[in-house]
Amino acid sequence: MSRTIYLLVMLFSVGIAVIFSAGARETPITQEELVRNTQEIFDAVAPGNPEPFKKYFADDAMFFDEKGRNMDKAALVKDIQPLPQGYSGSIKIVQPKSHIEDNVAVLSYDLDETEVVFGQKLKARYHETDTWMRRAGKWQIVAGQVLRYYEDPAPGKADTSKFPAFMGTYRLSSERTLTITAADGHLYEQRSGRAREELIPEASDIFFRKGVEGRTLFGTDGSGKVATLIDRRNNEDIIWTKVK
Repeated sequence: MSRTIYLLVMLFSVGIAVIFSAGARETPITQEELVRNTQEIFDAVAPGNPEPFKKYFADDAMFFDEKGRNMDKAALVKDIQPLPQGYSGSIKIVQPKSHIEDNVAVLSYDLDETEVVFGQKLKARYHETDTWMRRAGKWQIVAGQVLRYYEDPAPGKADTSKFPAFMGTYRLSSERTLTITAADGHLYEQRSGRAREELIPEASDIFFRKGVEGRTLFGTDGSGKVATLIDRRNNEDIIWTKVK
């Protein structure tokens, strides 16, 4: 083989190798791979294993959890601790959706959490969206945000003997009123222009409306007479004054 042909063959071989190598590095990630990597992260939560977090979160990642905390990678990794003795649990990814384009992939999914505390089972649902980026041939999360789904509290038992004192009309403004009524051992609220809703007891004097985050309480004046309805939202109160 002549030197010229030899060099051409070598150059061709190197070129093919580079093309295949680049193609392998640039192979798009799939939703299945994203889900698998993400499930690996959540499988590490209960035992408090930080390694998947170190592996799959970029050094400059931003993470916003369901408690409102804004954490960088160092804070996130530090937050990973094993569950206390007597606690166990699991987190499973469900209903994943993705958008994958070039070097960016967005994975959005629900989380079904089960926690067992000394034999008592607790459930919670979250929604998380992560943005993955491929940099230097490596896919990592650069941003993530978690939201917790609202769940109604467990119903309690009301003191129905107090219902007559709660009943009446309450005013927020001249245009906004609501009426409290009772029937067959149940308490109801009806706001002006809206359908009647049941006030479900959480405890004797604390109520909630199904599917509505917040609580309804009743306040008394100096003589102990019910004078206000307290519409508590996110630990802040809107006060309705009883007018009759």
